[in-house]
Amino acid sequence: MAKQKNYLNCGTSKMKTKTIVITGASRGIGQAIALKFASCRSNIVILTKDSPATINDVADQLIEAGGQSLAFPVDVCNHVELKKAIGEAVILFGGIDVLINNTSATCFTDILHTSPEQFDSVMSTSVRAAFLLAQLCYPYLHKAPNPHIINISPPLNMETHWFKNHLAFSLGKYAMSMCTLGMSAEFQKAGIAVNSLWPQTTIATQTIKDHFLPKVYKGSRWPSIMADASYELASGTIQDWTGQFFTDEALLRKRGIVDFTSYAVDPNVPLIQPLFIPLEQDMVPISRELFLAAR
Repeated sequence: MAKQKNYLNCGTSKMKTKTIVITGASRGIGQAIALKFASCRSNIVILTKDSPATINDVADQLIEAGGQSLAFPVDVCNHVELKKAIGEAVILFGGIDVLINNTSATCFTDILHTSPEQFDSVMSTSVRAAFLLAQLCYPYLHKAPNPHIINISPPLNMETHWFKNHLAFSLGKYAMSMCTLGMSAEFQKAGIAVNSLWPQTTIATQTIKDHFLPKVYKGSRWPSIMADASYELASGTIQDWTGQFFTDEALLRKRGIVDFTSYAVDPNVPLIQPLFIPLEQDMVPISRELFLAAR
């Protein structure tokens, strides 16, 4: 089985000394994105509620990768904590160039088995956090030379089977995508590009391990593909793209990448289709059975 690949070379980094705010950057996709930007000499602001030990470990990794790090053990549902963290980040780094709304709560229960607490958690950690962080970061993004907001959320594919069996989770992710539409239109005059990014395949994260059968993990790609795609997205301008929905693979193909084998956890296992993405040739469709048996 392959090990996680190194990230694409930054080349002449457009992100040097830029300040990147990332929610949920202590693990999985968020951590991979943070490490990518750190390797390109960016300042990384981590907003997460993980343990201090975990947060400090990630902060050390970011510094070792070549970036500067400021980590806040905050709950993204808490507006007061977010406001304080953004204020302190601006004092230290002087501004904000990119906001990446990555955090969301997993909830793979159907309507009848979703508690009010689960529903509120999904909404608060996904769309509410994305909405309020954009609001808090706007005054600083507005002053940046090439500002971006990237929402880790899917294309708005309104087929009913993407809502069945996990409606709360789907509502949270699609609401983030609707934020992309609203923010891109409202922030156009301010020069802030707003786009959504979603994986073309399942991504090898702890969430996949916890909620799906082992073959899903083996048929996944490493988080580094989302990190490389996020970097390419933030390297563009508002003239290149805003209000658009990309998959990681499609965006990297635009940048000339044609071989994605090194991103695969196991190149010999068929790739697994993620939620909210139409089935591609040679992919295995995601199904209820794949995660029901693992719960």
